[in-house]
Amino acid sequence: MAVKERVGIVVSDKMDKTVVVEVSNRVPHPKYGKIVGQTRRYKVHDEENSCHVGDRIRIQESRPLSRTKRWMLKDILVAANQP
Repeated sequence: MAVKERVGIVVSDKMDKTVVVEVSNRVPHPKYGKIVGQTRRYKVHDEENSCHVGDRIRIQESRPLSRTKRWMLKDILVAANQP
């Protein structure tokens, strides 16, 4: 079985060892066929607290780590410019 991976933008890094990642996807509407945007937010485990708001990261599905956390950080693709 293939491991699910997603690419998204970090929108919150206020929790310890956890970031919130927003993943956007464009899919056709089931009835009308128009392309519409979908957005999902995932809680992601970040062991070293290395992610910051604005980073573009790749995440990977994992075993449940808490009640809402089911994803782990795989790698940081583009780091945000932090002042």
